[in-house]
Amino acid sequence: MTKRKELYLVAVDGSEWGNRAADHAVSLAAKTGAKVCLVTVIPWSGYQPMSVEQIAVRPLEKQEEERTAHDEILQPLLERHKDKGVTLTSEFHWGHPVKVIRDRVKADHASHVFIGRRGRSRVADLILGSVANSLAHSLGVPIVLAP
Repeated sequence: MTKRKELYLVAVDGSEWGNRAADHAVSLAAKTGAKVCLVTVIPWSGYQPMSVEQIAVRPLEKQEEERTAHDEILQPLLERHKDKGVTLTSEFHWGHPVKVIRDRVKADHASHVFIGRRGRSRVADLILGSVANSLAHSLGVPIVLAP
């Protein structure tokens, strides 16, 4: 039986901390031969109340959010690490970040998760509890919190 390559899943959100998590994962993967998958999650609830006007523009907003996730978060990191000798992929998902990341870890059999210890919003972290903190207490794989 051939051994599957380890997979490092990196949660990125465009913050300097998320970018440092990606840097660390790629650096370690270059030494270990692991693959790296960059994942960004666009928070979007299908259950929030909406007006008729909001329903009409929602697809446009969704397309814009997807473009932003690709062009401003994922693509710069792919470019930054393209010559590091690491198999690097990226994906974005809609939903709650903690749930999506947990689901991706399970589905992809990720061996490690890398995430910045702070995200884009310090205020949201204080009020809602950080994604990093929630993952650190709920994943069944090692998690690296990048400072």
